[in-house]
Amino acid sequence: MKLQEAKRQFIQTWARLGTEWGINRTMAQVHALLLVTDKLLSTEDVMEELSISRGNANMNLRELMNWDLIYKELVPGDRKEYFKAEKDVWEIAKRIARERKKREIEPVLRELKELQDIEDKSSAESARFLKTVKDIHGFATKIDKSAESMLKADENWFFGAILKLLK
Repeated sequence: MKLQEAKRQFIQTWARLGTEWGINRTMAQVHALLLVTDKLLSTEDVMEELSISRGNANMNLRELMNWDLIYKELVPGDRKEYFKAEKDVWEIAKRIARERKKREIEPVLRELKELQDIEDKSSAESARFLKTVKDIHGFATKIDKSAESMLKADENWFFGAILKLLK
C-alpha cells in the first residue's frame, strides 16, 4: 500500500472511531488529517484534502481546539492561520477522556442527584425508583473516579495496570 492510500485509509478509520467517542465524522477526519501530516495545514489545505466547505472546516477546527487536540500556529509573513495536532497518543487519550467526562459523565451525575429528590419517598414504587437511580448514580460515580484516576495517572502506571489486568 502506498503512503497516500494508507493515510486516506487512516483518516476514514479514525472517522469511524471518532463517532464512537461522541464526535462527528468530519471532526474526526480533520483530526486524523492533522495527526498524520508533518507540516502545518491551513484551513484551505484541510478543505482541499477532505473536500469539505470552509464553514465545515472552520467549525471543526475550532471544536478540535476546544477539545485541546490541535493548536493554531502563525507563520511569520503569512496572514493565514495554520494548524497542527497533538501527536502524543497518551495526551490525546487523556484529553478525549477529559472532554467526554465533562460532556457526558458529569451532567449525568448532576441529573441523577437531582432525580433522588422526589416528594413522595414512602411508596414502594418510589423506593424502587430511588434504588434504581442511586444504583446508577453509584455506578456512574465509579466511572467518573476511574476516569479521574486515568487523567491523573502517568503513562507507565496506566499501561502497567492494563498489563496486570490482561495477565
